[in-house]
Amino acid sequence: MRACLPDVVDTVRRDGVRIRYERYGQGSPAIVLLPTWSVVNSRHWKMQVPYLSRHFTVVTFDGRGSGGSDRPAEADAYSDVEFAWDALAVMDAAGVETAVLVSVSCGALWALRLCVEHPDRVLGSVFVAPTAPLVPRLPERRVQRFHKVFDAPVGWQKYNSHYWRTDYPDFVDFFIHRIFTEPHSTKPIEDAIGWALEIDGATLEAADLGLKDCSAATTRRLATRVTCPVLVVSGTQDAVRGYPEGAALADCTGAALATFEGAGHFPHLRDPVRVNVLIRQFADRVGR
Repeated sequence: MRACLPDVVDTVRRDGVRIRYERYGQGSPAIVLLPTWSVVNSRHWKMQVPYLSRHFTVVTFDGRGSGGSDRPAEADAYSDVEFAWDALAVMDAAGVETAVLVSVSCGALWALRLCVEHPDRVLGSVFVAPTAPLVPRLPERRVQRFHKVFDAPVGWQKYNSHYWRTDYPDFVDFFIHRIFTEPHSTKPIEDAIGWALEIDGATLEAADLGLKDCSAATTRRLATRVTCPVLVVSGTQDAVRGYPEGAALADCTGAALATFEGAGHFPHLRDPVRVNVLIRQFADRVGR
């Protein structure tokens, strides 16, 4: 897909934290491609921006802790509320009054906040491979103990604060390979590892601890209050969150559910044409 240059590159400062954003295109409605967990920056949307910006105004921004945005040290700076308020600040700075939201993974948590607490700014929301703790976690992730010190962690035991501080590159290699379970994923794996290595284990630890209040009860309370149009996209081979999470979010929000057979946790990078068409169709529909 041909690269495209932004019309605007700027930063907005909120409570002392600088957030870098980009704006592309001039079409209507606007689409805000939300950041995900701070392990990767907004470049994970690289397969969406060129296509969508030919039809819509597109805004992306690096979530706090990643890319060109600041990296606060305190865990409280990474709550879902802070990410949601960052999105509003970026929309204001970019001159976007209302928008269709598109999120991936943890971005679902800030998207839910925006849908419920700022419905006047949201036309609709697309959730791709959402983090929505509405069902039990995947069986292989039940070995996780975030604060335990393991002598030789294996698998999801590497999702661990001590390990991130002592061998963060090895965790990154493990985690990115769990994102891309599809065959022939060498290029997206290399890209994502490179993005993840731009930050360090201490930053990721703060970002993870900042989401401690995003419980099943909180997620369900927000999801059942969403009134705007919603589309959920979920892959049957998602090895990070699992297909049932997407299905549960669709059920709670009354959303349409697009099932990607054989897809992993980042279908927007591995099956971008299909994802892009779904986003365009959704935006055209709610924009009318």
